[in-house]
Amino acid sequence: MSEGGRGDSTGSEPAESAVDSHPLAGAHRSQDTLDSPRDKAASPHDTVESAVRAQLAKALGGVRGTIEAAVPTIGFTATYLITEQLELALWIGAGAAVLLLLVRLVQKSTPQFVLNSLVGIGIAAVFALRSGKAEDAFLPGIIYNAAYAAVMVFSIAVRWPVVGFIIGSVTGDPTEWRRDPGVVRLCSRLTWLLLIPCLVRVVVQYPLYLAGEVGWLGASKIALGWPLQIAALGAMVWVLTRGRTPLESRPAA
Repeated sequence: MSEGGRGDSTGSEPAESAVDSHPLAGAHRSQDTLDSPRDKAASPHDTVESAVRAQLAKALGGVRGTIEAAVPTIGFTATYLITEQLELALWIGAGAAVLLLLVRLVQKSTPQFVLNSLVGIGIAAVFALRSGKAEDAFLPGIIYNAAYAAVMVFSIAVRWPVVGFIIGSVTGDPTEWRRDPGVVRLCSRLTWLLLIPCLVRVVVQYPLYLAGEVGWLGASKIALGWPLQIAALGAMVWVLTRGRTPLESRPAA
């Protein structure tokens, strides 16, 4: 696979073939080969760390995406605390999300994160209106975080850490990264960092939910939302900047 290996004697080909069959064969290449035009054309990333950084930034939606996720929650919580009217608070939260969606559509930018927020408000409204309790608007988020954390813990336990599939989405093979123990360990550490915010939210918010503390639930949802996610991302970036694990993309068909 390495261009530098062409033109060598026939006797050296089996050794090269054995190296290139490894999922991270780039670890055995020279820097010149990693920087070759063919490799750059195959993937914009030459290391596992840069690929994961790019995918995480895309998934979080940047500063604007995180703000758009927080605004409807602020609208709902503030309105309920001031008026104690559940339906009005839900309409204010939903209205804020719809307004943000319209802005996105007018600007012709991706509405993905606003739509996610709008769907979340819709589910929260179903829970709250069925019971008539404002705190039930926060129950779906608590359940989601608990389930997400459980899935990530399970993925680490069976050595299929969730972050590994981010690498697979870049290389074009969703499972080949598992053939390298070093990459599996890296992905397990990153998955732990990704699930910690979920665990913290459940530990903090569930007792507040049981106590019916709507104000504190709203405040904790905002404080433990994008600020905590950014802190987790910062920790992940710190881990990623310490290493340079070569990344090999699948050759184009």
